[in-house]
Amino acid sequence: MSYVRENLRLFELVPIVRQNKPFFDDFLEYLREQGYPDVHSFIREAEDTRATAVMEGYLKRDSGAVLYDGLLRPYPNAQARWYFIAWLLRDAPAQRLGPMVSSGSEGSVIGRRAALLNDVRRYVEPLFPDSQSWEWSAIAEVMLARLEGSRRALKGTLFEEIVRRNLRELFKQAEAPLTVSDKEIRLHDETYDVQVSGPKGTILLPVKTRETMGGGHALLFTRDIYKSISVAEEHGFVCIPIVIAESWGGNLKALTCENYVYVAANPNQISSPLALNAIANWEHLGF
Repeated sequence: MSYVRENLRLFELVPIVRQNKPFFDDFLEYLREQGYPDVHSFIREAEDTRATAVMEGYLKRDSGAVLYDGLLRPYPNAQARWYFIAWLLRDAPAQRLGPMVSSGSEGSVIGRRAALLNDVRRYVEPLFPDSQSWEWSAIAEVMLARLEGSRRALKGTLFEEIVRRNLRELFKQAEAPLTVSDKEIRLHDETYDVQVSGPKGTILLPVKTRETMGGGHALLFTRDIYKSISVAEEHGFVCIPIVIAESWGGNLKALTCENYVYVAANPNQISSPLALNAIANWEHLGF
């Protein structure tokens, strides 16, 4: 197979980050309305009460710009403002800050978010003392990294839906008495993206995608596939993993399942991702 030398992640994400600059400009306009000439002067605000009030006012304010996620889809405006300030402060709004907000009981959600963001502001201010760290060029780099995580998760969901759609069409053409689930299912600690049910049983299909090749995460990726198969079959289900990866070092022959689909390509390369005829021999499985 031929590897992709171009960094397709940057090719897709950089234009999205550029389209998000008006959101930064809108925030800067809001700060100027509050008496701050730039972002750095707000970050250096000495009065916590004042800074928290500014945060809360922004979270309540309807922004006049759109913030796009990693697939160029607009975030809801209130979520966009919360995400943006957290990113600006080099933090993770959903994974790290979200649980802290949810654990609180006093005041409104917006009030708790504003208070938490102010705590983060006080912490990061001495870590980034240069004004350049709060200008658009620096924030764009932070946003690029954050949107990459967003894009990775969203693309995984996209491939899951492609698998469901193609399977439904395949079964319809073959007039097979099989149904495809609308969403993932959970079996103990494992999730399976697609469930195919028939008169005699169920097939579970974990959909695994990976854009890069090396590093420690490659080993975790392989372990995840093996565990998905193991847990499914321990509970009496047939498991057919679907793996889309440019270079996967796993031993296909060592898989404890009879069938699998392996597409040896970077997920970014695939315009028509899955020729699912590869698993169309459900007949010999008795379904």
